[in-house]
Amino acid sequence: MGFIPVFVLAVLFFVMMFGIGFILNMLMKTTWFPAYLFVIVILPVIVYSIWDQSTMTLWKHLSTFHVVDYLTGIAGLAGAVLSGWTIQKLRLGGYTMF
Repeated sequence: MGFIPVFVLAVLFFVMMFGIGFILNMLMKTTWFPAYLFVIVILPVIVYSIWDQSTMTLWKHLSTFHVVDYLTGIAGLAGAVLSGWTIQKLRLGGYTMF
């Protein structure tokens, strides 16, 4: 994959997770729930994807992923964490709607 599609993919996942996390934070009044939810959803997906291959270990399976896969996951997690940080700063700033 070229640099531009990877960059666009990372930015899209960052913005998507930031937006979803921001909305969840406003509705549920929790600060770090989207970051926890992201990890809770991603880990079973990774583990379930190797469930059929009993001969492959988790570390060997993780080595089959490419840089694009890791960058996408890191960008999504960064968006979820940044949404929690943003909501926290808005609440400390006195914005009561958050």
